[in-house]
Amino acid sequence: MTSSPGAATRVWNAVAITVIWLTSLFVVALWVHGGGIRSLFAMDADTLDTLGRITGLVSANLLLYQVLLMARVPVFERGFGRGAITRMHRLVGFWSFWLLIAHLVLITLGYAFAAAINPFVQLWQLIWDYPGMLLATAGTILLIMVVVTSLRRSRHRLRYESWHLLHLYGYLGVGLAIPHMLWTGADFLGSTAATVYWWTLWAVTAAAVLVYRVLVPLVRSARHTVRVASVQRDGAKGVTVRMTGRALHRLKAAPGQYFVWRFLNGPGWTRGNPFSLAAAPDGNELVISARLVGDGTSRLTTLRRGTRVMFEGPYGDLTGERRQAHRLLMLGAGAGVAPLVALLEGERWEAGDAILVTRDSSASEALRTTAIARLVQRRGLVHYALDGPRARSGAPWLPATHEQWAGPDLLRYVAGDLAAYDVYVCGPVPWMDAVMADLQEAGVAPAAIHHESFSI
Repeated sequence: MTSSPGAATRVWNAVAITVIWLTSLFVVALWVHGGGIRSLFAMDADTLDTLGRITGLVSANLLLYQVLLMARVPVFERGFGRGAITRMHRLVGFWSFWLLIAHLVLITLGYAFAAAINPFVQLWQLIWDYPGMLLATAGTILLIMVVVTSLRRSRHRLRYESWHLLHLYGYLGVGLAIPHMLWTGADFLGSTAATVYWWTLWAVTAAAVLVYRVLVPLVRSARHTVRVASVQRDGAKGVTVRMTGRALHRLKAAPGQYFVWRFLNGPGWTRGNPFSLAAAPDGNELVISARLVGDGTSRLTTLRRGTRVMFEGPYGDLTGERRQAHRLLMLGAGAGVAPLVALLEGERWEAGDAILVTRDSSASEALRTTAIARLVQRRGLVHYALDGPRARSGAPWLPATHEQWAGPDLLRYVAGDLAAYDVYVCGPVPWMDAVMADLQEAGVAPAAIHHESFSI
């Protein structure tokens, strides 16, 4: 059994939280020092101006943290974990965007009322006459595009590759939106401390993206010289890719983690795709399995032996590090089965103490069936395959063959005493949401449920 998170994880978490709170409080202090509270009660154009200032300050801070959260900075990666960072990224992103819009509206209205001119005329003057505002306008347009394409309805209509390319414009949008504040904003230039803080945060953010998203992956890829060793079909709609390289043990990859992969085999190599390890890493090879659902996965079938591979990672916290119980209950659907198999291969458990429940539309589409059969035969894994079309009634995560079952009842039937298990869930988000709701209804503590989604 793997121990619970140690002191090092708690320290990283405390440091990450402290950094965010101290810098956020510093930003508010800048506003207060600049007369923000006094202006707030003026009930005139100054009130609009000061509200515009504070929304702009907080938005700028959140925009830069938005980038830092996704720049793979170790203090955040180790402090929060990839799943929490992704949720924070979305929350911070929408708050920073709407505060940015509020900043634009309030500042425009405040200046317009003070000058007694039409707000639209004032907006045009701000864009055209103020230093850096043309760049800021272009950046705002890019950020609007990123936000619109991040809405759930929009994401479902986009291929992962298209969404990823559009999302990268967020970096450019932030880069264009911030400089006008550094050049002309009173709260940015009103004191030496403010000037140093904002220029330092902007420079650190840019450097973090360059170092952790570009330089580190390039250096690691060159050091380990990963190449494709073999490509095999995995079920009717899947593929397994095995890769070898130099000193792969130095990556310290754990079962359940994922990498962002780029296969240098022609057009499309620049688009990175996240795939989890499908087998426990042994220091000699890295294995991924994927369902063929788009251009990124279809390209895997065309790979040749010896193809060079660039990678970022390892990432993710769907690992045995947080395991506390003696037994394991794994529930996976589609491509989500692959990291669960890797976890089962890498974790310690006795025969009968690990249960794997898989969900596929048909038995022919199941991934990693050979590896699962080996675990059943050699280590005593208990495997339940829930294959078939979706149930029309009952628990939405079950197939039609089990639609008479209530989800919590089936979970109790499969595992018995659920309190004795750490539960790992991986698959499409709606499926996972249904599974986790039934797990909690069945009495499983949220802390005992570990999950990672396979979606944008």
